[in-house]
Amino acid sequence: MIKEIQVQVLLAHSKQPDTLFGLKYNMNLYRGCCHRCVYCDSRSECYQIENFDRDVLVKVNAIELLRKELASKRVKGPIGLGSMNDPFMPLPPGVSLTGQALAVIAEFGFPVHIITKSALVLQELETLRRISQVYASISFTVTTADDALAAKVEPGSSRPSARFAAMKTLAAHGIQTGVTMMPILPFIEDNEENITAIVEQAAENGASYIIPWMGMTMRDRQRAYYYRQLDVLFPGIREKYERTYGDRYSCDTPNAPQLYRLFNALCKKHHIATQLPLYEPLASQQLNLWG
Repeated sequence: MIKEIQVQVLLAHSKQPDTLFGLKYNMNLYRGCCHRCVYCDSRSECYQIENFDRDVLVKVNAIELLRKELASKRVKGPIGLGSMNDPFMPLPPGVSLTGQALAVIAEFGFPVHIITKSALVLQELETLRRISQVYASISFTVTTADDALAAKVEPGSSRPSARFAAMKTLAAHGIQTGVTMMPILPFIEDNEENITAIVEQAAENGASYIIPWMGMTMRDRQRAYYYRQLDVLFPGIREKYERTYGDRYSCDTPNAPQLYRLFNALCKKHHIATQLPLYEPLASQQLNLWG
């Protein structure tokens, strides 16, 4: 169900240097998500999002706020989209705000980093090309290269094959793109065949980087939801999680060291960076900070 809400502030400042994505600001145009990924941490109690999979709350005054807030920023730094929900959800026409927001970002000359599981990103190709003259990086989350498995664990998302195809198109247009290979679900996706397939398909489709994490997080409501899904989709796996992780929040796969060795060797073979190439302001912009 789509619901409209008003908010007072849109852009959140990064409280400390973001060494992973290089973000200065973070932005969520919605609350809730219709991709229904079984492992999503945004279901956790701490985020206070009720009916996470059922309702999408649209911040209807977001574009007005974004224009006002960008006009007041003295420091231009990367704006992150996709931390709490996918910015390219399959929403009805007239509801999606992402294209409008990217047009405003392009107008003000800010850089962006986007995380998505959706091929719908291609709808904003021309705007992203404009932003990329400053800096744009599009990270496709890929936890499995198997479309059938993805249909189980990420049922509302574009299939991995569609994500890789979108990546290829972005790369062909000179836009930096790569993979956030996380989470890798223990006892489901943590095998050499899956890691190899992700890296090789990323290489074939123009990825310049892959950021890995061999594991996942689990806490309160999210853990309870995930375990219910495991009982339906992968009977018997839940017991392995309970024995291995208990109430632990950060859950590395048992064979993480082995998988990281394989991953690093494959990335070296295919000349893929294992860190995101971050935004670097022009020298003139650097000087302006001290003016």
